[in-house]
Amino acid sequence: MPRERFITLEGGEGAGKSTQVRLLAAKLEEQGHKVVVTREPGGAPGAEAIRRLIVNGDTDRWTPKAEALLMFAAREDHLAQTIRPALARGDWVVCDRFVDSTMAYQGVAQKLGSKFVNDLRELVVGDDMPALTLVLDLAPEAGLARAGRRANGEDRYERMEIEFHQTLRQAFLDIAKNEPERCVVIDAERGEAEVAEAIWEAVRGYLDRDCH
Repeated sequence: MPRERFITLEGGEGAGKSTQVRLLAAKLEEQGHKVVVTREPGGAPGAEAIRRLIVNGDTDRWTPKAEALLMFAAREDHLAQTIRPALARGDWVVCDRFVDSTMAYQGVAQKLGSKFVNDLRELVVGDDMPALTLVLDLAPEAGLARAGRRANGEDRYERMEIEFHQTLRQAFLDIAKNEPERCVVIDAERGEAEVAEAIWEAVRGYLDRDCH
């Protein structure tokens, strides 16, 4: 069974996930819920240290297998230190990326294959899958133009070839198509407020359905 108070946002570079995570958390808090906002890779001290290894440096810094193992090492720390304790307290968790990103980035776009990622998911994540995943869909060219305005230096993926990002977009759409009970695709081409409203509609529908 998925964790009913666990929501993730997924999508390619520059799709606006970080902004929408904050807006969604604020909306949930307005409804009286306690919310933990977090991200991957990262979200706990050890995981944040691993993040710096992953999102900086040369584009070919890691083999796909090494990169996936780093992602799941960070995820193990994140789950143990942040996500599971928050859910055990009865808090909501809203996370910028989770295991779907590893499938899309390493499993598909970096051609590692789904079996390796799914085997690690079973070992590390187990039953702690989100109940709701919002896939922010945006043309790669538009997303990369947005991401290019970042000033934090975390641009290793942005510097990869456009074909990588096109494959990535389709990978996320395929994940959503294959798991419609969990995933909702959100058109992220629209303005920030419109995207936030579409996300809230999806979340409100989920709340009405499952979380009385």
